[in-house]
Amino acid sequence: MKISVIVPTLNEALALEESLTAVSLLNPHEIIVADGGSTDLTVPIAGRLAIRVVTSEVGRARQMNAGAKEATGDLLLFLHADSRLSPESFSKMTEKMLSGEPAGGAFSLAIESEKISLKLISTLASWRSKYLNLVYGDQAIFVRADMFRELGGFAPLPICEDLEFFRRLSRQGEVILLKEKAHTSARRWTTEGILFTTLRNIAIATLFLLGFPPQTLSKWYLVVR
Repeated sequence: MKISVIVPTLNEALALEESLTAVSLLNPHEIIVADGGSTDLTVPIAGRLAIRVVTSEVGRARQMNAGAKEATGDLLLFLHADSRLSPESFSKMTEKMLSGEPAGGAFSLAIESEKISLKLISTLASWRSKYLNLVYGDQAIFVRADMFRELGGFAPLPICEDLEFFRRLSRQGEVILLKEKAHTSARRWTTEGILFTTLRNIAIATLFLLGFPPQTLSKWYLVVR
C-alpha cells in the first residue's frame, strides 16, 4: 500500500526539520508539505530535506486539499506539523488498512507532557473519539485516497474541518480508531493555558455541532500553530 503523508504548515520553521525527519523514518511512499504562505524558513527547510512542497491559500482545510490533490498514494495520512507517529503506530495503521475494508480512521491522542492534567485530557480525548465519533486533526486522520476524492475532501471551513470531515467519512464506511498514539505538542495548552484551551475547544466543538457558523467560531481560536 502506497501511503502519502500530507503535512500542513504555516511558519513551522522552529520544529519542522525534526518533524519531517521523523516522518521520513516511517518510510512512506511520499511526503508532501502543504504550505499556506509561510514567511519564515518553512519552505526552504522542506526543500533542503528534499520534501515536496505544495502551496495554497492559507487555511488548514485548503492546504490539506491542495496536498491531497497532488498525492499519488492509495492512502492519505494527514499529519500536523507538531504531531508525530512512531514506526510501530504507522505499521499498525498499514496493517489494519490492508486487512479489511475500512474507509479510514485516526489514532488515539497523546499530548507530549508529564503534567497529569494533560495526560487526563489525552485520555478523555480518546474516549470522546471512541464513544462520540468526534475526531480532531491532531489525531492524524487517514483515509483511502479514492474515498477522500469521493467525499470531495475537506470542506473549506476556517475551523472544525477535521470534525466535519470525519463525521462524513464515518457515514460512508467503516472507520477505525487505533489505540496506538499520535503524539502532539503541548504548545497550545502551555501557551494559552490548560483550562482555557480545554474549555474553549469544548465550546467550539459543541457550538459547531449545534450549527453555529464556523466563521464566527474561528474568531475564538488564536493562531498558535
